[in-house]
Amino acid sequence: MRITSYNVKINRETKRSELIKEKAVNYSAYKKLQCAEHIVNALNDLLDLQNMAEEYMYLLTLNTKGDITGLFEISHGTVSNCLVSPREIFSRALMIGATGIILVHNHPSGYPEPSSDDIAITKCIKQAGKLIGIELLDHIIIGDKCFISFHREKLLSNC
Repeated sequence: MRITSYNVKINRETKRSELIKEKAVNYSAYKKLQCAEHIVNALNDLLDLQNMAEEYMYLLTLNTKGDITGLFEISHGTVSNCLVSPREIFSRALMIGATGIILVHNHPSGYPEPSSDDIAITKCIKQAGKLIGIELLDHIIIGDKCFISFHREKLLSNC
């Protein structure tokens, strides 16, 4: 499986945002990232997310078949939080033609329990996605050798 990392930059000539391919990595541990555990393993292997000293938020975009079409760094924050905006999430998802998204972020403390801010932003993203037809499939929080999946823990139904 190939995981392609993208960024969005402004083209100064056209004054428009453009999708820029940063890098592509062949990831052979799985043929397809089919569950939260696969996603956590892949992001820890590729980005060492569980050991980062600050919070990072990533977006995985998916097509209708459930294949990963892109990986985006959405935010890089402090030891205890990072700023996340639905606008940045969905502008990237729309640019790549996603029909589903998965949010993944780390907790440098090592404890993946969702904060009230984590729950609030998940609810906001889920509602915004419903309006534009891009489903929030999961929000995964990575800790030290552990993780929480909103989908697996049935927390998405409360959002």
